[in-house]
Amino acid sequence: MKGLARVFTAALAVVALILPALSNADIDPAAVTVVAPKDIKFVRNEAGTNEQAVLFGDPSKPGPYVIQLRWLPGNMSRPHFHSTDRFFVVLEGTWWLGTGTKFDPDSTVPVKAGTYVFHKAGGIHYDGAKDEPALIQVWGMGPMTTTQAEQR
Repeated sequence: MKGLARVFTAALAVVALILPALSNADIDPAAVTVVAPKDIKFVRNEAGTNEQAVLFGDPSKPGPYVIQLRWLPGNMSRPHFHSTDRFFVVLEGTWWLGTGTKFDPDSTVPVKAGTYVFHKAGGIHYDGAKDEPALIQVWGMGPMTTTQAEQR
């Protein structure tokens, strides 16, 4: 029985080493684009509150786009709205969301990794991160504009 367990373990190790190489060799880059997390290039915004990586398209131009947005801890946007619908999935951390024209971080609600969020065009909201970074993936149709909507 011990011999069979060793053979099984060795076979499993070989499969674990060979399978990734075989699957990568089968991907035609003309048909499918794969970007590893380490190859995603984030750019920090001027305010230093978040970092963005454009994965596909351009939110300012007509057509679909996909971006990743990393909110840095302790940073939130002010109330605003977007010209088009936007769709989100929280990839890492906790993203905090609030609605309305009055900025009130204490009233925001936590949105955990794995959660889907839909921001409706014209819907006033604010969002960001509190104690930990929050990585979100955003997709939508451009051109998309952002309008500030805070009432003080």
